[in-house]
Amino acid sequence: MTRRMGLTGNEAVALAWKQLRPHVVAAYPITPATQIVERFSEYVAHGEVDTEFVPVESEHSALSACVGAAAAGARVLTATASQGLALMHEVLYIASGLRLPIVMNVANRALSAPINIHGDHSDTMGSRDAGWVQVYARNVQDAYDRTLLAVWVAERARLPVMVCLDGFTLTHSLEPVEVYPDEAVREFVGEAPPDGYTLLGGEPITVGPLALPDSYMEFRRALAAAMERVPRVLEEGVRAFRQHFGRDLPPLVEAKGTEDADVALVILGSYADSAEQAALRGRVRGQRAGLVRVVTFRPFPAAALREALAGARDVVVLERADTLSGLGGPLGVEVRAALYGLPQAPRVTDVIFGLGGRELRDAELDALLRSELPGGVVYLGVEGAHVLEPA
Repeated sequence: MTRRMGLTGNEAVALAWKQLRPHVVAAYPITPATQIVERFSEYVAHGEVDTEFVPVESEHSALSACVGAAAAGARVLTATASQGLALMHEVLYIASGLRLPIVMNVANRALSAPINIHGDHSDTMGSRDAGWVQVYARNVQDAYDRTLLAVWVAERARLPVMVCLDGFTLTHSLEPVEVYPDEAVREFVGEAPPDGYTLLGGEPITVGPLALPDSYMEFRRALAAAMERVPRVLEEGVRAFRQHFGRDLPPLVEAKGTEDADVALVILGSYADSAEQAALRGRVRGQRAGLVRVVTFRPFPAAALREALAGARDVVVLERADTLSGLGGPLGVEVRAALYGLPQAPRVTDVIFGLGGRELRDAELDALLRSELPGGVVYLGVEGAHVLEPA
């Protein structure tokens, strides 16, 4: 039987951690993820959870400690944001290359410079090709649920998972959350690790060997094959979650109103609610509009997106990051690649918004849907750019 509680995103994640009973948590505080570890450390200090809590001197050290613990067979959790994730960059590849089921909650925050502590997706998009599964929460309930699901998936796919929640928009917002009993959570995730393939798990194994040109590609191809299996593992996990808790979670994408849509909005994260309402207002005006929320960004759900967007004339990608490649943001680039080659591929307009936490207004969305969509790349709400010319 669930309990209904008022929780911020950070509090909901910390509670999920407590219920998951990790063996090890190693972390370094950084805004806006600090409260996750603060609250969890209180659980540890009060004896409410038996976890080895490792305070370290940097985010690089935090993930390095997680790698060692996970290789030994521990259930391991951590959290970070922004520059902290950037400092972990070297170790991200080690964690995925060693197939370690670490779960990391990332409170999405803009990267410097200039310094900004508010939310966008620059941080996790900068790590999108590091071999981690990436899922993006829509609201606080979603952040709680997907943190629980992430452990199930990570330990069965043997891959690390990032659960991303928008900084301040979700991390510090108080929302009602249906919380499951501790025993139900523990029954769902089971004991770690399910397969026992660890340094302390029986037969001797080698972790982190030197791979020369005659074998390195085989390791990387095996990692790619593991990522290719993730959609199946996610779907199995979602079915198990629904059977156990009675709540349905879309594994890859969430499509609404796309069956007959002429224009479809595609988005990640917490602004999906605003985008869905804009699509509904468009329908009131007589415009056939729909929404596709990308839940899992890595591996990219190309087939599910093609199916959801097959009938659309226009696709508007709304995203909070930029590749600085001249081709738009990372979500837009991936959507274009997924739609490439369709007999009647829709026109894609890549709309970059909300960098550094700037709000997306309903009026802006409505004006966008009313406009003649240009294709290409649009920076929403920016009148001009200040450019520093070289001396």
